[in-house]
Amino acid sequence: MEMHTFIKLGISAILGLIIGLERELKRKPVGLKTCLVISIVSCLLTIVSIESAYIFPKQSHINMDPLRLAAQIVSGIGFLGAGVILRRGNDSISGLTTAALIWGAAGMGVAVGAGFYVEAIIGVILLIASVEFIPLATNVFGPKQLREKELFLKLIVSDINKIAEVIAAIKMREISIKTVRIKDLDDGSHLIELKVSVDQKRATTDVYYSIHHIPAVRSIDIENI
Repeated sequence: MEMHTFIKLGISAILGLIIGLERELKRKPVGLKTCLVISIVSCLLTIVSIESAYIFPKQSHINMDPLRLAAQIVSGIGFLGAGVILRRGNDSISGLTTAALIWGAAGMGVAVGAGFYVEAIIGVILLIASVEFIPLATNVFGPKQLREKELFLKLIVSDINKIAEVIAAIKMREISIKTVRIKDLDDGSHLIELKVSVDQKRATTDVYYSIHHIPAVRSIDIENI
């Protein structure tokens, strides 16, 4: 094996390590080891694909596409990415960023395997900046909608006549209501499920205490989406 092959695999491992650490620090399902495997194997398959195109034609006089094997990585990695996308009970979707970074780790491995070192390094830098620093800047300088976070609330109200009063009281507490779902329970009480948005800097506990003080609310369950 030639030295440039070791260099390619080493660079791919380092860049995959950077992507994996970002996911690991956020306690995501796909972390350090997975990103390392994806980046290294993608790089290796690209090297094999390119080298095979130049080795085998000399032996069999058959024309081969240098990136035929590498091209399958892009579609094949989609199955792995789909496994980390989850649909929660409150209809919110999570895991899309992780799935995108899996695809990015594979693309980075292909780029390094094909010899595009500088492009791969710049790509990883932009990836990390996109998922780490740009959202922080958006929370400070972006429009109001991007400076808000969503919460999912479950409230138990005993008196049916108090439901409208509770919703109005929530709106008065600087809480924007996006969706409302009301369900009658077997014990005669009523379940109110709300998807709301509040300022990004507002603590979830502050929202909890604010709503908990509404007299008609018997119990509250709050989840940060």
